[in-house]
Amino acid sequence: MTFRQYAEKWLSTQTTDMTTRESVDSAIRGHAIRYLGPRPLGSFKPEHIRDWLAVPASSYRRVIYNSVSTVLNAAVDDGHLTKNPCHAQSVRPPAAGAGRIVPWGAERVFAVRAALPERYHATVDLGGGCGLRQGEIFGLPVEGINFDSGWLHVANQVKVTKAGLVFAPPKRNKERDIPLPARVAHVLKQHMDTFSPVDVTLPWLRPDGPPVTKRLLFTRLDWAGAVRRTDFNDRSWKPALVAAGIIPAPKLGERHQAAREHGMHALRHFYASVLLDAGENVKALSNYLGHNDPGFTIRVYTHLMPSSDTRARKAVDSLYGARALSLTHGAK
Repeated sequence: MTFRQYAEKWLSTQTTDMTTRESVDSAIRGHAIRYLGPRPLGSFKPEHIRDWLAVPASSYRRVIYNSVSTVLNAAVDDGHLTKNPCHAQSVRPPAAGAGRIVPWGAERVFAVRAALPERYHATVDLGGGCGLRQGEIFGLPVEGINFDSGWLHVANQVKVTKAGLVFAPPKRNKERDIPLPARVAHVLKQHMDTFSPVDVTLPWLRPDGPPVTKRLLFTRLDWAGAVRRTDFNDRSWKPALVAAGIIPAPKLGERHQAAREHGMHALRHFYASVLLDAGENVKALSNYLGHNDPGFTIRVYTHLMPSSDTRARKAVDSLYGARALSLTHGAK
């Protein structure tokens, strides 16, 4: 049995949620099988993994590697291998990523906003001013905005599947309420006056799921349908990055360069940096961002928090200053 045969069989048995399955399927079929597919499963050695890792690959190589390792773990369980070659000491997994997040500055945020089609200006305000994810922005219905109370309720998103778009709950099924700043509320009202919300019907959770209708703030440029993030990224977001001087213009006949660190998620990082700089506590920020664990929020954004050493100096100086003052008055 080859790696291709076993991996395809393994993929057919997965019972995780649809979006996760499609992500793993893309990593295995689109990248790993291309290089590892013909090799007999029982012949795998650490050198084969090292050779594979030496081949230039996708920027998602860590994700692809983890998926391959999971398949080979299953092969060990099923008796096709005695040990997983990905676990050998001589095999170094791809680096986890770029390290610390460097948030955009306000000037860059507003430069990208200005370069987007007018229909999508307010998407930047929802990402940078409320911390919504891309799918949550495209799936935000009118009913989720409470202008009177000053809150947004995030209860669904638009997801891309192989069979088309669906409505789905937010990531990790975590519905949440987010403070709606007055300026963002004003922008949303203006947007709705200029671009009337549209009723959009999509299946719920799966392509064969029950149809659900939402009155959405954002629709496609060419027709009144839900926005597909891949189309938006290629046709609107990346050209705006070029106009803002963040990525170079593509050469004739070529596509825009990959810009994962400059995707729409950068707006959430900007939102987090603004709130932390203003002194917002991590637990509240974690809830607004839809994280399950405030500890995760701390790990991602701890370097953006106001410096604790400055606070420590001020606290001790204040204590000693008060003490010295009392001693001075006592001496008098």
